[in-house]
Amino acid sequence: MLEINAPVDPTKMGVGKGIAVLTSGGDAQGMNAAVRATVRVGIYTGAKVYFVHEGYQGLVDGGDNIRQATWESVSMMLQLGGTVIGSARCQDFRSKEGRAKAACNLVKLGITNLCVIGGDGSLTGANEFRNEWSDNHYQSEAKCSSHLNIVGMVGSIDNDFCGTDMTIGTDSALHRIMEVVDAITTTAQSHQRAFILEVMGRHCGYLALVTALACGADWVFIPEMPPDEGWEDHLCRRLTYQRSIGNRLNVIIVAEGALDRHGKPITCDIIKNLVTKKLGFDTRATILGHVQRGGTPSAFDRILGSRMGVEAVMALLEATPDTPACVVSLSGNMAVRLPLMECVQVTKEVTKAMAEGRFEEAVKLRGKSFENNWNTYKLLAHVTAPDMKSNINIAIMNVGAPCAGMNAAVRSAVRIGILQGHSMLAVHDGFDGLAHGTIEPMTWGYVGGWTGKGGSNLGTKRSLPASMIEEISLNIAKYNIHALVIIGGFEAFVGGLELVTAREKYEELCIPLVVIPATVSNNIPGSDFSIGADTALNTITTTCDRIKQSAAGTKRRVFIIETMGGYCGYLATMAGLAAGADAAYIYEERVGIHDLETNVEHLLEKMKTTVKRGLILRNEKCNANYTTDFIFNLYSEEGKGVFDCRKNVLGHMQQGGTPTPFDRNFGTKMGAKAVLWLTEKLKECYRHGRIFANTPDSACVLGMKKRAMIFQPLSDLKEDTDSEHRIPKTQWWLKLRPILKILAKYKISLDTSETATMEHVIKKRGTV
Repeated sequence: MLEINAPVDPTKMGVGKGIAVLTSGGDAQGMNAAVRATVRVGIYTGAKVYFVHEGYQGLVDGGDNIRQATWESVSMMLQLGGTVIGSARCQDFRSKEGRAKAACNLVKLGITNLCVIGGDGSLTGANEFRNEWSDNHYQSEAKCSSHLNIVGMVGSIDNDFCGTDMTIGTDSALHRIMEVVDAITTTAQSHQRAFILEVMGRHCGYLALVTALACGADWVFIPEMPPDEGWEDHLCRRLTYQRSIGNRLNVIIVAEGALDRHGKPITCDIIKNLVTKKLGFDTRATILGHVQRGGTPSAFDRILGSRMGVEAVMALLEATPDTPACVVSLSGNMAVRLPLMECVQVTKEVTKAMAEGRFEEAVKLRGKSFENNWNTYKLLAHVTAPDMKSNINIAIMNVGAPCAGMNAAVRSAVRIGILQGHSMLAVHDGFDGLAHGTIEPMTWGYVGGWTGKGGSNLGTKRSLPASMIEEISLNIAKYNIHALVIIGGFEAFVGGLELVTAREKYEELCIPLVVIPATVSNNIPGSDFSIGADTALNTITTTCDRIKQSAAGTKRRVFIIETMGGYCGYLATMAGLAAGADAAYIYEERVGIHDLETNVEHLLEKMKTTVKRGLILRNEKCNANYTTDFIFNLYSEEGKGVFDCRKNVLGHMQQGGTPTPFDRNFGTKMGAKAVLWLTEKLKECYRHGRIFANTPDSACVLGMKKRAMIFQPLSDLKEDTDSEHRIPKTQWWLKLRPILKILAKYKISLDTSETATMEHVIKKRGTV
């Protein structure tokens, strides 16, 4: 979305324009969310939107394959995997005649805007189509269609497209893979087995790499980085060592396109034969195949598809004949527009770098996120603990409510610490444990298998340290603790601040400390995301899917669902986007009686359409007077004779469950980064044979901001905190609220002033 000087009415932007949407190439979960958002936002802007069924084949064949879409025709699509409008590999579109036919079909219907959801092949084809559009036989039908606007969204489970952090479908594919890995792990543990798992990714090792990080695999084979010569011996040594320290299970992940340094494939069978013959281990191989493409899209993919769909429509309607064809993608948590052909070029350069043996460069070209994953994997996997000890003791604790992913963060922090030569100490039950001395050393094996476990294995409490500072300082001295990792929610943040304040009085507290945000509420200042929020979001979304199914079966039923989050409306808003809610009430956006009235009227209107169900989410502390019971009673009263109501309080199930791939991966990276940072800080703070840290930058929150993981001093973040309501004063996700309302058919204004400008990929090659 470009900078616009005169205010533009977004509901008039598309008047008189035609937009077609198609899905092409391999299917990916989340494509339907993107189609739904494109259709609804297109209709919202006044444009006519058309489905193109069966991908480019439907574009060439025309006729009934190109049909006008309505608001209702995309209802109940959000939670479906695959693509409802169909996809097909198309030979006809590869020829100029085929493309001319396709152009003719579009011109007849007055369509000059095309939204393509597919992989790089599909998007390259779209660009070629656009370049040929101005040929005479393309525009003989109508003068007004002198150019075609094209916007792409990348739908591919492999995450193999350069320029975007995540492609639509990748996160869901990881969910499928982790479900299988967790299931295999339990059976393998029973028998002391080695498991080899082949995942998809012919040219890209993203799925294999993240899976390896998320399940703590012993080894991963990816196309971008073939193993060194003699890997067979190295692998066998590693597996033997794992068994010798008491691990009953070995896991090896292989990308289907894995190669050795000579370009020969490394297959499951090759590894299985090697391990069986050389080590005599009981070995099993599983090839996951198309399971990875299937199933329900994750909450992340639904939100990603929805956000990309909105951005794609805006990009199409703002395009001029000179605007290059673009891809809308995600960088950090920001929607960006990138020139399509630049992304394709960099994607091809990765393949070229791999073919020419420039593997380090291939990893860099894949992007920052891929490179970070690879570096974290290398840190944790192919190393043995040093003989030299650093004489440093680092304590780790969980504070606040438990959440999924805490254990993954503890595990990687402990292991990275051991690899640095430090002694790692477990503090049980939060600050209480620090005060009462429930502290014990942690070994490498102590945290084995923790990545996939939900909750908090260390135990966690909400108590704050201020009332027991004396005891805490004594124990820090007694156990000779040189640095502290605090993993937890808002109490972890406040507790960290209290320790910093007490430094003036207690010299023992002058040690570096880092707070890692981990809470389902996602309400920690200094970070856009907290460990645990993604798992909670998926739990809520799955529950909403079931409830919607029930409401669709009963007809004329409205469900009111209460979510967690304290005063933070993140879960209610994001779950509303992911589940297709009609409204989400949150504390940050005051709800008044007029809003409730508008929502009820909106639902009364909705019941006249073919979509006879409603879903309302309410954040637990959005309003002290408008309780869940109050809203339920109000809706029941006003809906009499038209719809009936049900209510559901989701409660603590949102904190539980096994962590999602995102939370495992995020926790692993955060834990590793925190300990490496502390190691550097300890060197800085070492004076005259002892540690002394009392500067603001020696006590930080490690957070994810926009595109990077950064350390910010706790004292600096105090300014941005609403302490009474335990939320940051600025929250990025509030900007997504209008999308939720537009997709639920409210006539509100979408702010088009702060929009994504076109960025370049080629220029920032060094940082791609």
